[in-house]
Amino acid sequence: MDKFEAFIGVNFWTALLTLCNFLLVLYVGKRFLYEPVLKIIRDRQKEIDDMYTEAGSAKQQAQELQAEYQLKLADARATSDRIVKEAVTRAQSREEEILRKANEDAAAIMDKAAADIALEKKKAINDAKNEISGLAMAIAGKVVERELTDADQAGLIDGFIAELGDEV
Repeated sequence: MDKFEAFIGVNFWTALLTLCNFLLVLYVGKRFLYEPVLKIIRDRQKEIDDMYTEAGSAKQQAQELQAEYQLKLADARATSDRIVKEAVTRAQSREEEILRKANEDAAAIMDKAAADIALEKKKAINDAKNEISGLAMAIAGKVVERELTDADQAGLIDGFIAELGDEV
């Protein structure tokens, strides 16, 4: 068995030194590798958590700005609707004023035209009376073959015109 013990056997000092080496490697690994790596991982996790917090804050701020924008947009729409309604009201009143003035102007033109027509009619009648009286005097002068006085002439003209006016 000596050979077997030598082949399988464990030397106490070798095992103790192997154990010490293993513990020393664990200590060095923990001290110089595990803790710094763990620290890097924690720092990175903190950065990620801070980024998520900032993103949440930015999202909340964006939602607040969007709500404010919606309020301003609604206010702007209300203002534009009010302005449009006021403009329509002003345009309608202006339209009514223009129509009223146009009607007044048209009535004034019609009145003036009626007065002009009446004046022209009177003038035409007077011209016709003068022409007719001249013709009547010429005819009467030839018929009577005498000269008429102004008074006789005026009487004949007035009588003829009166008869003519009754026929017209």
